[in-house]
Amino acid sequence: MIDDSLRKINRIIAILTSLQAKRIVRAQDLADRFGVSLRTIYRDVKTLESAGVPVLSEAGIGYSLVDGYRLPPVMFTREEAGSLVTGEKLMRSFSDKSLGDHYQSAIVKIRSVLKSYDKEWLDSLDETIHVRPPKELFNREIEDSLHTVLHGIADRKSVILEYKAITDIISEREIEPVGIFHENNNWYILGFCLLRGDYRQFRTDRILAIRGTSSRFTRRHGKLSDHLNRHEAFPRITVRLLVDQKIARYLVNTRNNYGFVSEVSTGNGVEMTFHTIEIAEGFPRWILSFADYIRVLEPQELKDNVRRLVLRIVENHGVSH
Repeated sequence: MIDDSLRKINRIIAILTSLQAKRIVRAQDLADRFGVSLRTIYRDVKTLESAGVPVLSEAGIGYSLVDGYRLPPVMFTREEAGSLVTGEKLMRSFSDKSLGDHYQSAIVKIRSVLKSYDKEWLDSLDETIHVRPPKELFNREIEDSLHTVLHGIADRKSVILEYKAITDIISEREIEPVGIFHENNNWYILGFCLLRGDYRQFRTDRILAIRGTSSRFTRRHGKLSDHLNRHEAFPRITVRLLVDQKIARYLVNTRNNYGFVSEVSTGNGVEMTFHTIEIAEGFPRWILSFADYIRVLEPQELKDNVRRLVLRIVENHGVSH
């Protein structure tokens, strides 16, 4: 009974924190988060109202707090603050300079409310964490690609990119930004390209310049996840590889970039199955990194593409065959 009461108190406090953190909070989202029924959430909100918290509710939309209502600063445990310091290291390594600076500023404010011995503990922890990204994720000559895009998304204003494609062609694109995502060790901006009249994604390390505009857009783009799911729904090619048992474990960190689905150990090695979009360039070049331990079972087109690359390598190095 005491445990149930504590759980309820903790849940109500967490609901209040959520209401302070977001402009609108849906009851269903709260129910999903805490694993309780909608009826329980309704009762918890009533408890907050009875305690004098000015909660506004609008049917079909959600809950919010009256503007201007604030609780005293939230105190962090040492472990919570430690996780945020770790997050700061990741943020500064995997985001552009502008966002990294804002995050660091927020961490300084968090440190300011900690007790002295907790600050010392964080200082010692800070010196033990270092993150090295696998490659340059942003063009160092511009500092605010993600920051500018986030403002464009929030304000519903287009942004203009000077963009260098993989073919080295440079073009100026005005886009209505939809979202940003990280995939295969790259940051991407997804937006509706006014030049192409369709949705396109742009790698941040290929952006040469970026600027916001005052042009508001009215087009409704929906959720970023919907666009990414449509991308995942593209027709895919089934690939089967037979990989030497002793080398299979070295492919674990990279195979997901190529649509890995499953693996089965056989007497001849590990049979891996992939569902991938293209097999012309990226996939055969990845295979070549361990080509002497990998055999392509299907499709024939992938075998031909690997053979074509091998012949080109032989020709470039002046080796007769």
